[in-house]
Amino acid sequence: MKEENLFRRRFSLCPTATSPPKIDPRLLTRNLSYGGDNELYPLSPGIHSIPECVEAPHPSSTRDTCRSSCISESRMFIGLEKESSSPTEKLARKESLKVQKKNYRQEKKRVAKELFSALKDPSVVIMSNWLKIRGTLKSWTKLWCILKPGILLIYKTPGSDHWVGTILLNACKLIERPSKKDGFCFKLYHPLDKSIWAMKGPKGESVGSITQPLPSNYLIFRAASESDGRCWMDALELALSCSSLSKMSAKSGRDGDLSGSSESSHILQLLQISLHQHTAERVHIRCNAAGEASQVETVSEENKGLIWTLLKQLRPGMDLSKVVLPTFILEPRSFLDKLSDYYYHADLLSQAVMEESPYSRMKQVLRWYLSGFYKKPKGLKKPYNPILGEMFRCCWLHPQTDSCTFYIAEQVSHHPPVSAFYISNRKDGFCITGSILAKSKFYGNSLSAILDGKARLLFLTRDEEYIITMPYAHCKGILYGTMTLELGGKITIECEKTQCYTEIEYKLKPFLGSSCNVNQISGKIRMGEDVLATVDGHWDSKVHLTEKRTGQQEVLWNPGPDIRRQRLKRQVVQVDQQEAFESERLWQHVTRAISDKDQMRATQEKFVLEEAQRQEARERAERPWNPRLFTFNTDTNEWHYKYTDTKPWDPERCLLQFEKDGVIQTKEKSRRRSFSYSQNWAAQQKVSPTGSYSTPEPNHESSDNEGQSSSHTQTQLHSKS
Repeated sequence: MKEENLFRRRFSLCPTATSPPKIDPRLLTRNLSYGGDNELYPLSPGIHSIPECVEAPHPSSTRDTCRSSCISESRMFIGLEKESSSPTEKLARKESLKVQKKNYRQEKKRVAKELFSALKDPSVVIMSNWLKIRGTLKSWTKLWCILKPGILLIYKTPGSDHWVGTILLNACKLIERPSKKDGFCFKLYHPLDKSIWAMKGPKGESVGSITQPLPSNYLIFRAASESDGRCWMDALELALSCSSLSKMSAKSGRDGDLSGSSESSHILQLLQISLHQHTAERVHIRCNAAGEASQVETVSEENKGLIWTLLKQLRPGMDLSKVVLPTFILEPRSFLDKLSDYYYHADLLSQAVMEESPYSRMKQVLRWYLSGFYKKPKGLKKPYNPILGEMFRCCWLHPQTDSCTFYIAEQVSHHPPVSAFYISNRKDGFCITGSILAKSKFYGNSLSAILDGKARLLFLTRDEEYIITMPYAHCKGILYGTMTLELGGKITIECEKTQCYTEIEYKLKPFLGSSCNVNQISGKIRMGEDVLATVDGHWDSKVHLTEKRTGQQEVLWNPGPDIRRQRLKRQVVQVDQQEAFESERLWQHVTRAISDKDQMRATQEKFVLEEAQRQEARERAERPWNPRLFTFNTDTNEWHYKYTDTKPWDPERCLLQFEKDGVIQTKEKSRRRSFSYSQNWAAQQKVSPTGSYSTPEPNHESSDNEGQSSSHTQTQLHSKS
């Protein structure tokens, strides 16, 4: 039995089409003449002793033939016998192996050189900032994190002296982590619970600085705000993408001798590969909008090259106000003009003044606040950066109250870029003043635009002031993925006199969210510590308000066709009658070129304006700039309109409110007379100014496609005499 098992085990090495035939073990003997102690052969020929693949030989040679056949087939099967080769072939194979080993060693050196170059080169940084990291003891430690392509370096301080550890991102997965505390949490982890840490530091350190123990297979991070957290997640995705692209470009790197170039140049080439991957056929810029069809804009072949030109100017964390943007991504109007979008429904403020209860007034103020967001350009567009000293003025007629809301804005600072504005409708009893510091930051695959500042809404007859803040805009998918624009952050509307307070959170789409999670908002209206109502919905469509006490729900805001038709008509001075530094006249050649789709001419005209501003700054040298219409209050650190008039409207004395040379003023009367804004003001006042004219609202390309009427409305706006 032992010999039979041994035979079967040995015979199984000979591959056959069918199972081997059974052989009587009594016919077998050991062949010792060849030293094969474990090789078994038949004693006598027979049909059962010959492999199926061999014809029956002559009886005298059966044993030798069968032995040779089985040995050959079995050894070929297990790889012990190789095809014979000539000495020349063996030498060539040996030389080929030497070349392969040499290339292998060179590739190792190249990758190591690029990695250490990236670690040491301060320009190769996707993002860096403080983050809180949770240790194994579930306590948080604030550490300085530097994100580079493929790795995340962690230090105790912003300097490079106290290294804590290095995370290898190619082994990590990224996910958003819910948290009840303030800030934004995300998690880096290995899906198979393996270590995510490198064994050595950027300078060859084997032991990092002492902190609380950190997990080996994951890390939980907390950013200070949701905007910071989203930017970190976008940057981490970019770092992972660069890590993958470096593998894809390894061969091209050898062919193109990238090892001799700087790592920063190599990273830019990797980003270019990423960009071309997503623009090879057609590049779409898509804005997600709840309740509306997505807006898609196709970027031309010419503009794809301009995108890359733009990206080569950028470094993570850079302020975009210092970057020359290509004209095709510009909305053809100034940022001062853009800020006026919040007052197309200023009649809601006229109604808010008339409400009796503080809660009703707050609801109406919130309704007006939401009305300023749904009007947006098609695609992703950025308005012009205003020139220092630039001014924009316009007004809106209120047919129901026969009044007029005036808007004045001026660029009071260029570095940093600050826009001051003032809105007034004394007859309806409200005015607004404020300033905005526009800050745009680039984070690799995303950018954020933060409107840092506040607006003060004053109800003149009630002496109530509402302090209002703004959300930030977040655009992601700059290099890869779908380019989307969202609003994020918490805003507040607070009235100290009535103790009525509103907080609304603009929510970015969650990392694993669906399309229904786009453009969501939620919030509460409080009176002191008591919650009076909750608010939820989408800022670009329907928003509901639910009364806390009764549970009754109502539609607070819904910019449907009926609401859009109720928009007030905006009036501006005709371009040829404007002053040289008024927005529409200042940018008219750039705007015309963009409208004609002549990007080359638009870029040239834009350069002329920017170069003139630089020359003026050089001539001014250290002398401070003095704005024309606004002054800075050093006590409050706020800009105020020089000609503010907050006295309540007196119908016995006040005739009408008008604007001349940027100064909003009131015409008073000595005896009772009636005036109408729907008639010619110059005829009513018997005044003959040099300019009495108006233009319809500019037909800017807008996603709502409302088709504003182009007929002229006779409204008095005075130009400089």
